[in-house]
Amino acid sequence: MNILERNHVTILGSGSRTIVFGHGFGCDQEMWKLVAPRFADRYRVVLFDYVGSGKSQLDQYDPIKYGTLQGYADDLLDVMEELELKDSIFVGHSVSSMIGAIASIRNPEFFSRLVMVGPSPRYLNDLPEYYGGFDREDIDELLEMMQLNFSGWASYMAPVAMQNSERKELVEELEQQFASRDPRIARQFAEVTFYCDCRGILSDVNVPSLILQCAEDSIAPLEVGDYLHQHLQRSTLNQMTAKGHYPQLSQPDETFERIDQYLTGL
Repeated sequence: MNILERNHVTILGSGSRTIVFGHGFGCDQEMWKLVAPRFADRYRVVLFDYVGSGKSQLDQYDPIKYGTLQGYADDLLDVMEELELKDSIFVGHSVSSMIGAIASIRNPEFFSRLVMVGPSPRYLNDLPEYYGGFDREDIDELLEMMQLNFSGWASYMAPVAMQNSERKELVEELEQQFASRDPRIARQFAEVTFYCDCRGILSDVNVPSLILQCAEDSIAPLEVGDYLHQHLQRSTLNQMTAKGHYPQLSQPDETFERIDQYLTGL
């Protein structure tokens, strides 16, 4: 099997250090198009699609393997091993942040830093100890909508996640991303994402991390960023001015600058 073709790996630049960008649920590597290329003058930049997303080989999708986040961590580690990466920087958006954390525990030699953009270890509330932003009924209704009316779900979810009503083109772009996914695969990825609970692994993450928390994020609220900062060793919490769950689209300049400042300051 050709891993680079399976995961539609794209490589930019030729720096001595490597940055790997991982996309979140419902999207693909195109979500990084306004940020990742800006690192290519100093870094080797690697982008890829998880199997089932983007231009990955959909015939390689296994619902059993991808029934947990471990399956997606396998994709990431496969790409890193194929490219013989060591001490790379992994930038993960949303659930990809936790996928990166899982992968870093299994193979820490591949990672020097984790950059988490809009991360959440648990989307469901577990009150009073933990606030993730969603009640179980919310997620159940979301999954039912995906099953009954996938295009309707995409139209509903895009403005909620983007939280940027002034820029309709961003909402439309995100909606198109959601709607272009395979409905069956997208629903399972949603179920795996929104029902995951990665709180128990946080103490095992030894790689230093940057947590980029958006000012207003309906998917990963401020309380989640604070929780991660408290439970991740060697973590840095950076509050952004960007609103919504996709700052790499809505505020690419700030997203680039926050990541670059963190890496430059090491």
